Amino acid sequence: MTAPAFAQALDYRQQAIMVEGVNRHVQLPAGYTLEVLTTELDGPRLLSFAGNGDLFIGSKSGKLYRLAPPYTRPEVLVTLDNYPHSVALRRNEILIAQTDGLYRAPYRPGQARVAPEAVTRLAALPGGGGHSSRTVRIGPDNRVYVSLGISGNCSDQYLGADYPVKDRRGGILVLNEDTDEPRLEVFASGLRNPVGFDWHPQSGVLYASNNGPDHLGFDQPREYFSRVAAGSFHGMPWFQFDGQRIRRDNCINNQPPRPLSAVSVPVATFPARNAPMAVAFVTPGALDAGLENDAVVALHGSWGTRPSGKAWGDPATRRPPKLVRVRFEDGTAAGVDDLVSGFQLADGERWVRPVGVALGPDGALYFTSDGGAQALFRLRRLPASD
Repeated sequence: MTAPAFAQALDYRQQAIMVEGVNRHVQLPAGYTLEVLTTELDGPRLLSFAGNGDLFIGSKSGKLYRLAPPYTRPEVLVTLDNYPHSVALRRNEILIAQTDGLYRAPYRPGQARVAPEAVTRLAALPGGGGHSSRTVRIGPDNRVYVSLGISGNCSDQYLGADYPVKDRRGGILVLNEDTDEPRLEVFASGLRNPVGFDWHPQSGVLYASNNGPDHLGFDQPREYFSRVAAGSFHGMPWFQFDGQRIRRDNCINNQPPRPLSAVSVPVATFPARNAPMAVAFVTPGALDAGLENDAVVALHGSWGTRPSGKAWGDPATRRPPKLVRVRFEDGTAAGVDDLVSGFQLADGERWVRPVGVALGPDGALYFTSDGGAQALFRLRRLPASD
């Protein structure tokens, strides 16, 4: 297989964009334009599309939004009290990932409202504070997958049967519906906070982003982009990847559940303190052929500042939020490039913090921001005449 010529480098251009009455500037690939579709959202998080083209957005505010094309008028589908971070749709029902469980409700395409009492819990998850978001997606095998993080930097939490249920956190679960009562079972473990995950369009292999801890300073450890297989162990909180090799983290003293040799090494990394969020692979026909089969990752930008990594330094030194692509060649991750940047000003103010990303039925890339502008954006390819 020959990698597309566009896979090696992107040409960029500057674009002005008006957001909430202020003229901003972004850097994005030549031949593309960035549009703000709506700023009428409250704490938007992950987004997903239904088969009929409707767009759904979870939120920190408890509101689950529905937007019909052209995605400029958000409507509240239902308001819940337990952080509806993400949704997935299947078989005339909507699945909602909340902090304490995977929920469902009857739903038909185009339905404008869901009654709160119609939302019932399908399978329980450990709740509690710290990394309280939960992400649900349906895989190419039509099974339901849910991710959740551990509560802190070095929390002694693990997806193991010998851990209390409340501490079974840090990885990706898969829903077993072949039992009298559906239950979430371990798919992969040792991920500190895998907010985003998606499957490669060609290979069907699952990849996930993963937030590293904050206690090792501004430059360590690298944030992860990992291949995730059934039974894989990714080391946290016992082990960290420093960009070269896996190292034991001395912040947690108890015996690791698996040895260092069992830790899966990331296939790509981002600088520390970037807070990677949602992941979306570019499917055939979306964006352009040069990006096909690459992954788009939203980098939220954390609060860490130079040199200590603590929050009280100069805000101008924080990692800037952006969208990046993980470049794939011959089915293998081969590098990371900026896709859309410019969301942080020279003084450290962030006017956008990307969190959710998804490819729309029109082939454009949609993403949410929950910091600065509470908004929905679209990156689309310009027609040749533009």
